[in-house]
Formats: sequence, C-alpha cells, structure tokens
Amino acid sequence: MRAASSRLLAHCIDILASCAGSIVRCAALLAGGACLLAGCTVGPSFVRPKPDVPAQWSNAALQGNEHRASVVSSQEAPVAEWWTSFRDPTLSSLIERSAAANLDVREAVLRIEEALAQRDVAAAGLWPSLSANAGYTRQRLSLNTPNGAIFGIGPQIPGLPSGIFANPFNQYQLGLSASWELDLFGRVRRSVEAANADMQASIEDEHDVLLSLVSDVAEAYIDLRGAQLRKSILEQSLATQRDVLQITRQRWSAGLTTDLDVENAASEVSATEAQLPLADREITQDINQLSELMARKPDALRAELQQSRPVPPVPPTVPIGFPADLARRRPDIRRAEASLHAATARIGVAVADLFPQLTLSVAGGYQSEGLSELIEAASRFATLGPTIDLPIFDAGTRRATIRLQDVKAKEAAIDYARTVLGALHEVENALAAYGADQARRVSLAAAVEASRNALTLARQRYEGGVTSFIEVLDAERTLQQNQLSLADATTAVSSDLVLLYKTLGGGWQTPSANR
Repeated sequence: MRAASSRLLAHCIDILASCAGSIVRCAALLAGGACLLAGCTVGPSFVRPKPDVPAQWSNAALQGNEHRASVVSSQEAPVAEWWTSFRDPTLSSLIERSAAANLDVREAVLRIEEALAQRDVAAAGLWPSLSANAGYTRQRLSLNTPNGAIFGIGPQIPGLPSGIFANPFNQYQLGLSASWELDLFGRVRRSVEAANADMQASIEDEHDVLLSLVSDVAEAYIDLRGAQLRKSILEQSLATQRDVLQITRQRWSAGLTTDLDVENAASEVSATEAQLPLADREITQDINQLSELMARKPDALRAELQQSRPVPPVPPTVPIGFPADLARRRPDIRRAEASLHAATARIGVAVADLFPQLTLSVAGGYQSEGLSELIEAASRFATLGPTIDLPIFDAGTRRATIRLQDVKAKEAAIDYARTVLGALHEVENALAAYGADQARRVSLAAAVEASRNALTLARQRYEGGVTSFIEVLDAERTLQQNQLSLADATTAVSSDLVLLYKTLGGGWQTPSANR
C-alpha cells in the first residue's frame, strides 16, 4: 500500500510539473505580447513642479547682519548635523540616542514598511497568478431532473441506455490554474506608480518626524541650560541680598537706620527665594521632556543633566544657503511633491478603467471518479481562453471618478504651493527672530554692566549715609531683572538658531538605528 501511495505521489508531482511547464510557456508568449503594448499608458504623466521661490532672502531678514556676533551667509548650509555647530558633546549625544530610541520615529519607520507592503500588493498585479488545486467530492444527482434522466439514473428516456454511472458518485481532481490580466492601458502600472509615490511620502513623513525630534531635543536642552543659568543668577542675587540684609541689621543695631530698611531688605530676600522653586520646576520639566523624547522614564536623565552647564553658544557664522535649496531639503515640501505625484498617477488609474480589460486564463489537470484512474490519460482536462471586460454603461461612475481624481490632483498642487510658501515665511521669520534677539542680547549685556555699577555705587552711598536704602533695593532689583533678561535673551538666541535650522529642513539626514 505504501509503495502504491509513493508511486501515486510521484505521478502527481510529474503531472503538476508538466502542467506548470505548459502554463509557463503560455505565460511567456503572453508576456511577449504584453511588452509590445507596455508603452500604452493612459492618463497624465507626472512632471516635477518647480517651486516658486525668490533668488535671495529678503533684505529685511538680513538687516544689520554685519553688526551681529553671529552672522548668516548664503553659503551652502551643512544642515545634516547642524547641532555640532554648538560644540556641546552632551547635546550631540542626546540627539543621537533620541534618534535611535524615540517612539515616534520607530512608528514612522513602521509606516514606511506599511507603504512598502501596499506597493508590493499593487505591483503583484503585473504578474500572472498561478495556483494548484486538489479536491474530492461525493455528489448525488436528483432523480427527477433532466441531468438524471439523460445519464440514466432517473426516469428512462426512450433510446438512451440506463444506469450509465452510479448515483451517488465520487470525483477526484488534481490540477493547476493560472490567470493574467494584461495591463494594456497601464491601469496596474499607474497603480504601482501611485503606490511608489505614497511610499515616498511615508519616507518623508519619517524624515519630518526625525527633523522635529532633533529640534525638540535641542530646544529642550537649551531651555534646560537657560533655566539652570536663571537659577544661578537667582542664587547669586540671593547671596548679595542676604549680605545687604546683614549689613542693614548691623546698621540698625548701631542706630544708623530704621526697622523699615531691615524689613525691606528681608522682603527682598524672601521674594528672591520664592523664585527658586519655579526655576527648579522648569529644570525638572526639561529633564523629563528629554527623557520622554529618548523613550526613557521620567527623571531618568537627572544624574546626567543635573549639573549646571552654560547655554550652548551659537557659531560666529551660520550658512543658510538659498531659497531654492528648501525644495530638496525640507521633508514637508518633498512629501507634498510625492503626494502630488500619487494624485497624478491615480488619474491614470481612473482613465484606464474606461478601456477594456483583457484577462487570460489557463486551467488543466486530471479528473476521475476513482482514485486509481486519476493519473490516466483519459482523465485529463484543460481550458484556455481570454476574457474581455468592456464597460458599456455604469451611469457615469468611471467618468465621475476621473473628475474626482483630477480635483484631488489640483488640491495636491495647491498644497504643494502652500507648503513652499509657508516654508519661505518660516525661514524669514526665523531669520528675523535670530537677528532681533542678538541685538537685544547686546543691549541687555550693556544694561547688566551698568546695573552692576549702579548697585556698587548705591551700596557705597548707603553705607556712607549719603542716600536711602530704597536706592539700594532699586539697584538690586534692576540688576537682577536685567541679568534674568540677559539669560532669557542668551537662551532665545540659541533656540532661534535651532528653529532656523529646523525651518531650513536640516536634521533628518542623521542616521537612525531604526532605518
């Protein structure tokens, strides 16, 4: 019995190989014919849009450029790893680790895989489908039907023999089938083109997520260092105020001043102490934000970032390139272009649906009532034939679909133009902010120096009995406020540079461990 089963299995394999060879030969012949028609692709072909951008950045954005400590130039911007221009190893390390671990980036990579799978699904339509089948059925025909009468198992019909075969009966089948839709008018090819464009849009989405990530890490890190700087200023002011309070109490003990001066000095100390918890809260929030961006638990980076460090300084020269560079650097513009490409290709898919669809089908194999006769020559069967689907009437559905896809393509073109225009405005605004905060920092630095001199003079005059304690308090408050404003301006300048590089489209080119 085992030997018979083995022989039957071997025969079945030979039969399947023979059928497969025949079908493959037919497919090869059909492929040759399809290649002759491959050039027939209906619908508009995508033409890459030319972004409407000026040749140079506006004079207003670059106004006063020569008087800034950090100037911008039209040299080609090395934006791939722009954070290295801050020369802060901790910042560079945080960005690299975040790019490898961030959950949003990992999700964006999975969306690329999803788009790739969708593309492969669409591309499969270019090839024939081949399947093998094997089956067994036991069937009983009704005795009161024409079929039963014809084959002699129902009521007898004059002139026909009775009992031709048994009822019920068995049927075994072993075979192969293949079908292929010839892409005569490019419907499948346009679908693949649209799927490729969708995949490119997903890639640019991942680039956009990465761009936002590195910018968010840099901004949070700079804000952390700014908060630590403000806390340091408050601690220095508090030490000065406590010193003044001690002097005031000594003068009060000597009868040289009143209780009012002592209370005012104590009030100033308490007011400064009240600001320290706010600075600690901001530091904690920044550390937690950096931990979240790195997919770590809250406060995970406390030990690494707790020690105060200076705000990362900006470089003396910032190359920003030309407006025309935005289209190839900014992921949102590249994504809008890919979306326009996909929308244009889908017009071709809709137009191709107006034309006939030709499908070639091949099937063959063996059928028999008994298993032992399955592989005999008399049990062979085969079918081969084309099917043409010609649309005649659909109440305007296909033409309405063409109009729909055409409108979507026009919307995509408008979205591309809007994205380019928005990018130009973002860069111009970032340039303006970078210049204004630098000018503000210069003025505040001068104000801090003057306020420090004023406080020294006020203390000397007060200790000499020349002036009242109110002048000392005013000088202390002014110095502290100017120092805090200067710290804010210093932080803002570095943050402005991060925003400028973000608007220029830099940062997504960094390698990611998830790619």
